[in-house]
Amino acid sequence: MSQVQTIKPTEAAAAPRGSDASALNLTSSEFATTMSHFHRAEIARMAGWRDRLDRTSNWSITVVAAMLSVSLSTPSAHHGVLLFAMLLITLLLWIEARRYRFFDVYRARVRQFERYYFAQIFSPQADYASNWLAILGEGLRSPRFLISQRSALIRRLRRNYVFMYTILMLAWVLKITTPSLSREGSPIGFGASLIDTFRVATLGPIPGIVVVCGVVVFYIGMLAAAFLISADDGELSFGDVHV
Repeated sequence: MSQVQTIKPTEAAAAPRGSDASALNLTSSEFATTMSHFHRAEIARMAGWRDRLDRTSNWSITVVAAMLSVSLSTPSAHHGVLLFAMLLITLLLWIEARRYRFFDVYRARVRQFERYYFAQIFSPQADYASNWLAILGEGLRSPRFLISQRSALIRRLRRNYVFMYTILMLAWVLKITTPSLSREGSPIGFGASLIDTFRVATLGPIPGIVVVCGVVVFYIGMLAAAFLISADDGELSFGDVHV
C-alpha cells in the first residue's frame, strides 16, 4: 500500500475524506451501512469459494482411500492403480489451485476490511490507514487474480496434497516390494529382491526401472516445488491465520 495518509483515532471509523466519498456525498451513517453490506457480501462469496475448495480436497481424500483399498486388498490388483491415483490427485490439485485463485481475491478483500477499517475502529493507529479504498474500487472495476496458478499450486500442495502424495507413494513402494501383495501364495514380508521389484513395477510395455525412475523424478520435483520454491505470500504475510 502506497501514499500512507495520517488518520486521527477519532476519525478512524468515519467516512473517507476527499474524493473517496465526495462523488456520492455519503454521510457517515450511509457510508457505514454501505460498508457493512458490502463486507457481508464479500464474506458470503469467500465462504462459497472456500466450500468449493473443501469439496475438491474431500474428492482427493476419497480417491486416495478408494485406490488404497483396491490396490492393497488383493494381490491381483495392479500397482498401476496407485499410479493412476497419483494422476487423479494431480488433476484435482490443478482444479483446486484454480478455485483457490478465486477464493484468494475475496479473502483479500475481506482482510482489507478487517485490517484497514474494523481494526481502526477497535484499535486506532495513527499513520496506518492508506489508499485501500481506491485500490478496492479499482479491483471492483477491473477484477484480477492476485496470485498466479503456480503460486496457488504451491500453496495447496503445502497445505494438503503433499500428505496425500506421501501416502500414495508409501503404498506404491509397499505394493511393489512386498511379494504377498503382488503374487498369490507368496510369504508375508519384504522378501522381494531389486530385480523382482523392477519386474513387478513394469507397466505394460514400460520397463519397471523406467517406471521407478519416473516416479522418483516426479516426487523430487513435487518436493522441490513444495519446500524449495518460494512463492509470494501476499495477504498471507499478515498474521498466522490463513488457508
